[in-house]
Amino acid sequence: MTKKEKAQYIQTELEKLYPETPVPLAHTDAYTLLIAVLLSAQCTDERVNTITPLLFSKADTPQKMVLLSVAEIKEIIRPCGLSPAKSKAIHRLSELLLEHHEGQVPASFESLEFLPGVGHKTASVVMAQAFGVPAFPVDTHIHRLLTRWGISNGKSVVQTERDAKKYFPKELWNKLHLQIIFYGRAYSPARSPKKSIDYITETIGTAAAKKALK
Repeated sequence: MTKKEKAQYIQTELEKLYPETPVPLAHTDAYTLLIAVLLSAQCTDERVNTITPLLFSKADTPQKMVLLSVAEIKEIIRPCGLSPAKSKAIHRLSELLLEHHEGQVPASFESLEFLPGVGHKTASVVMAQAFGVPAFPVDTHIHRLLTRWGISNGKSVVQTERDAKKYFPKELWNKLHLQIIFYGRAYSPARSPKKSIDYITETIGTAAAKKALK
C-alpha cells in the first residue's frame, strides 16, 4: 500500500467515525478563538473551556482586554499553566491588534505569527477554523499518528505538516486535522501505540490495512 493509498484509507475511515467536527475550544469569533488556542499550549482543551468563560465575560475583544492588567489576566488564566508568559502575550497582542489591525484578527499567516505567543500551529488553527483558509495544524496527536501510520517519518512537525499536505487533498485539511485529533484522543494515547493499531485494524480495518499501517 502506497502512502497515497494509506492516506485515502485513513480519510475514508475517519469520515465514518467523525462526520461532524466541531472545534473543541469554545469561542464566538476569531479573537476569542485566537485567545483560546494560545491558552491551550500545554493545557487541555477541557481546562481552557472552563477558564475562558470568566476571561471572556470580562474581556472578549481587544478593546476590553487591554483595559485589564497583565496581573488580572494572569490570575484568571493561572490554571492553564504558563500564565506569566501567556498573560503578557494576550495583553500585548491585543494592543497590537488595536494598533495595526483596527482591533480585528488579521487573516494572514504572516500577520498572525508576528503576534506574541502565536506560533505557526496557532496561526494555522485560526486561519483554518476562523477564516476557512486551508491549513493543516499539527499537534502532538497528528504528529504521532501520521508517523505511526507511515504517512510521515516523525523527524519534525514541520515535516509532518509538509507530508500531510502532500498526501491529503487540500479541501479536506481543515476537517481532517480535527478528525485525527479526535481519533488520537479517543483511541491512541501517547503511551499506548498498540491501541491505535489495534483499533484501526480490528474495529474499522482489514488485513491489508493491518499490514500497511503497522
